[in-house]
Amino acid sequence: MTLSSSWFHLTAEYIMRNSGLEETQAGIKIARKNINNLRYADDTTLMAESEEELKSLLMKVKEESEKVGLKLNIQKTKIMASGPITSWEIDGETVETVSDFIFLGSKVTADGDCSHEIKRRLLLGRKVMTNLDSIFKSRNITLPTKVRLVKAMVFPVVTYGCESWTVKKAECRRIGAFELWCWRRLLSSLDCKEIQPVHSEGDQPWYFFGRNDAKAETPVL
Repeated sequence: MTLSSSWFHLTAEYIMRNSGLEETQAGIKIARKNINNLRYADDTTLMAESEEELKSLLMKVKEESEKVGLKLNIQKTKIMASGPITSWEIDGETVETVSDFIFLGSKVTADGDCSHEIKRRLLLGRKVMTNLDSIFKSRNITLPTKVRLVKAMVFPVVTYGCESWTVKKAECRRIGAFELWCWRRLLSSLDCKEIQPVHSEGDQPWYFFGRNDAKAETPVL
């Protein structure tokens, strides 16, 4: 049986409401509000402060799903904990325990360290920058257009989800180095002397990323 997108979302909402997640005390307190689930399309994340609470939430969702003819896919179900956790078995199948996972395009780790996601984003940005090489080498495209391409296609990939980052000095330096690498790669066919750093109050790191929270040298094109 194939459900349309609308029917699927309605069914998922029906399951979550009947699971009683809004009434239960299990979950994580954020801004005095109890949060125990995050949902986007078919991605559902359950959260709790203890292993027992988390298992209780999962079993409630599993039971309500079975009532409408849906079965929990154990192979796609993962557990991540910030501390030691015992092995789970549901219907004779072992639930995999992971140290990180990708949620809505961002890497979430058990230790809550954003450096893993920042490194991953910088690698993705380098890949996009490399894929644009043929365009950057074209003499039929003006330099201002190439600069706009970098700002529109490379930087958004790197800064995706950056609002939730806790950035340390090491990450700031790494991001700054990536920005300089982008401009050097773009202007590799030109004389490096044409890239002049500006020392003024208005020039700050991540200038092209739309941030302005500290002083640093920023290349001007």
